[in-house]
Amino acid sequence: MYQVNENYLKLPGSYLFSTIGKKVAAYSAEHPEKTIIRLGIGDVTQPLAPAIIEAMHKAVDEMGHAETFHGYAPDLGYEFLRNAIAKNDYQDRGADIQPDEIFVSDGAKCDSGNIQEIFSLDNKIAVCDPVYPVYVDTNVMAGRTGTYDPKTERWSDVIYMPCTADNGFAPELPKETPDLIYLCFPNNPTGSTITKDQLQVWVDYANKVGAVIIYDAAYEAYISEENVPHTIYECEGAKTCAIELKSFSKNAGFTGVRLGYTVIPKELKCGDVSLHALWARRHGTKYNGAPYIVQRAGEAVYSEAGKAQLKEQVGYYMNNAKTILTGLKDAGYTVSGGVNAPYIWLKTPDKMNSWEFFDYLLENAGVVGTPGSGFGPSGEGYFRLTAFGSYENTVKALERIKAL
Repeated sequence: MYQVNENYLKLPGSYLFSTIGKKVAAYSAEHPEKTIIRLGIGDVTQPLAPAIIEAMHKAVDEMGHAETFHGYAPDLGYEFLRNAIAKNDYQDRGADIQPDEIFVSDGAKCDSGNIQEIFSLDNKIAVCDPVYPVYVDTNVMAGRTGTYDPKTERWSDVIYMPCTADNGFAPELPKETPDLIYLCFPNNPTGSTITKDQLQVWVDYANKVGAVIIYDAAYEAYISEENVPHTIYECEGAKTCAIELKSFSKNAGFTGVRLGYTVIPKELKCGDVSLHALWARRHGTKYNGAPYIVQRAGEAVYSEAGKAQLKEQVGYYMNNAKTILTGLKDAGYTVSGGVNAPYIWLKTPDKMNSWEFFDYLLENAGVVGTPGSGFGPSGEGYFRLTAFGSYENTVKALERIKAL
């Protein structure tokens, strides 16, 4: 008789955002007269920029003619998009990343979950705590995390790097040596950042101990401060120790369009084995590529019109973030984030735990956020709000919260 992958049975409960969705749906069914404002899941609300829509329309028309029709995309992605990424996201920032080191995909979430496949199950992972749940959950599915202790909400074979108010929500080098280090800056969920000098410390450490940094830079478009790096490859030595994940979801509104990419430098090797070659083999075997229409839309992100329109859109969301940040401070909440990231991280009031505050906000204000405990043990007692709603709903949500 067939058997299942028992590692899936180790996962506690459902995926965090699925649980939130079910709770909100149940509440809405019981209270159809209530208007719910969703500031929980980090989904964008503004429409695609005109330059992107124009590029998609043109690409659709091309697909209707034999001489301009496109079938399967090249394994790494179309050269026109990889060239644009390499120049704008890396070379213009002084990072020597070449187009053939870029793998185009349908989003950073998939890549962040799939990247662990090219590594041995014997590798030990280190994660920030709190952390984006996909990093841990996909390693659980692979069988790399050991056993789960429901009391501590920790996995026995995972190295947790607490990110708390005491350390400015930035991780410290772990006492136990990891093999794979997951870093995300600007951070989801806390909205925190680290300076280039601080990131250089991690790069030097990874090269010293022989670890690989899996660097999630999905929110780099929201960076507003000068000393915060936009890519890990701004750091010396990063090409021999780091893989970078990037997304078009938050910077260009592609959450429903789906596009992202992973950078694996050819210099990154385990002994004589090229990680670039391993990922190329995995990518070519298991993935058929992002659609031509979507990749043309991605190329438009780097056009002059696209850059200007998206700068305005990012500014819209960051104005929401500022509104939430200042509004909560005025209401007496302890908050952080919202400066280089579209997330605001707040301490729950009156000693409520994260899910108690979730229920309290939903039932009394009709506002949905994300319980901090869903991101890891150190997230307990905290709560995440996103700036991705409309400005009007953001203001209404703040008014409701202040009225409590």
